[in-house]
Amino acid sequence: MNEPSRESANTIKLAERRVFSPSFKPLYNEGMGLVEQAAEYLDGAGRVEAKKLSRLAATLYAAESMRLTTRLMQIASWLLLQRAANSGEMTRDQVASEKSKVRLDTASAHDDAAGWNELPDEFVDLVRRSLRLQAHVRRMDEEIYGNGTTVMPVQAMRRSNPVSDQISLLNTAFARN
Repeated sequence: MNEPSRESANTIKLAERRVFSPSFKPLYNEGMGLVEQAAEYLDGAGRVEAKKLSRLAATLYAAESMRLTTRLMQIASWLLLQRAANSGEMTRDQVASEKSKVRLDTASAHDDAAGWNELPDEFVDLVRRSLRLQAHVRRMDEEIYGNGTTVMPVQAMRRSNPVSDQISLLNTAFARN
């Protein structure tokens, strides 16, 4: 019984069905909305609130804002690729190839980290929402493309330039060369 059954060959992947249908739009809007909210906060109220923090909390805030920004840019890249496939701008194979550059595993400090309780509530809310969205997108990605497709091998990470890879990914999603 090493062969897959006929039933498993015909299994409908709900995540794939959602991503490649009009029901993808609310997820896309949620992700892009969160990117905008985070950018607005970090450029506005977040700067003001960060100046009021202790040295320890300010260091944690700086590290977490970099993680937050990275996490959201990776999520946005994944969403843009899925939207490109959904609209027919890219084939699923092209998306699968390009999305290998997307990392959906950006961690965060834990609630018990020194200085966490001093962080502004709005900032903590953005971090938590981004982590929930990342987990949701990662589950969908694993269901559609299989496990391990979102993590680059160590050798590729050492040879690649993450900024260049991100720009390339965004250019591909927007069909620019």
